[in-house]
Amino acid sequence: MKRRLFLAGIGALAIRPADFSFRESPEFVNSSACANAQARNSQTRETVNPKIQEISYPAVTPNYKLVFPRDHGAHPDFRTEWWYVTGWLRTSRGEDLGFQVTFFRTRTSYASDNPSVFAPRQILLAHAALADPKLGKLRHDQRAARPALAVAGAAEGTTRVWIDAWRMQLEGGTYRATIPARDFTLDLAFASTRAPLLQGTNGVSRKGRAASEASYYYSRPALAVSGSIARGAGIEAVTGQAWLDHEWSSQYMATGAAGWDWIGINLDDGGALMAFRMRGKDGGVLYAGGTHMRADGRSQALEPGDVEFTPLRQWRSPRTATTYPVAMRVRTKDSTWRIEPLFDDQELDSRSSTATIYWEGAVRAFREQAGGAAPAGKGYLELTGYWRPMRL
Repeated sequence: MKRRLFLAGIGALAIRPADFSFRESPEFVNSSACANAQARNSQTRETVNPKIQEISYPAVTPNYKLVFPRDHGAHPDFRTEWWYVTGWLRTSRGEDLGFQVTFFRTRTSYASDNPSVFAPRQILLAHAALADPKLGKLRHDQRAARPALAVAGAAEGTTRVWIDAWRMQLEGGTYRATIPARDFTLDLAFASTRAPLLQGTNGVSRKGRAASEASYYYSRPALAVSGSIARGAGIEAVTGQAWLDHEWSSQYMATGAAGWDWIGINLDDGGALMAFRMRGKDGGVLYAGGTHMRADGRSQALEPGDVEFTPLRQWRSPRTATTYPVAMRVRTKDSTWRIEPLFDDQELDSRSSTATIYWEGAVRAFREQAGGAAPAGKGYLELTGYWRPMRL
């Protein structure tokens, strides 16, 4: 859902058009191309008096039909968009790790006729994390840039997003992500053998009572992962299973919403479960929903009354003093699931890019039944709006 958080959710987007506080690529800033472009931009500012107009964003409508591969790509007219991959990895030594790779695109709030390539009409941001139980907290990093001179971008028509050397793209039926982060590197491929899972009603996912509070949303569960990671010295081969979300919207949250809780679980029987709730600033639940896909591919949409999240255990961050419900009981239409984290400290501080702090972590799912709870799958839990209410 972010997921994505945003600013992804996906993923807390708190970017103001007049106050961009992101880092440009160090490689780009130090390049001669940057110096030449800034000189041209300086000349442009002397001759152009840009007229600023507030713009309107397209709405999510129920009659839109998702078409692939077209809708794997970017939708730059919409305000918010994210491509979000999470999953579990296993090393050759049998270690279990979690990972997250998320790219965000946002169309800023004002249009300008300024011809400069640096005019901030679109912003690209990215988060990456590696959940390592031995470390006991996330290794994580982030990026943000304007799509000037091909430093960053999001292609239309297929998945191809990048910021500097951070890249994710779709090649045939396989996604590839290359993330050389500050203290770790991910070089992963995610292969899909199933058609996209359309969330909500034919890919239109309501996030509130108003029809405008919605997104276009599809998922790619049960992606087969292969590749390598680096953390410290040496490169390690990994395999695993992942979940990809692609979501775009112009009004993701209701005015009174503080954030959301979301799970995406690859089930051991070959099925998949996505469920979420939108929480209000008053502590209540504004909306809920999800999808339960069976092992045979049949899916059942979950309505607001079909989904209930109940916190089972809280964890308090020693860095931010924020309390998160890291263990949950999630009731869906005909099942009850217990969600337990791989480890508690999976808080991600993204204030340098998306201006928020959230909890995004690898979890195990157990199906509750008479006599106890049986292992049922693995996935990710996202908790936003606990540090401060989200601003999208």
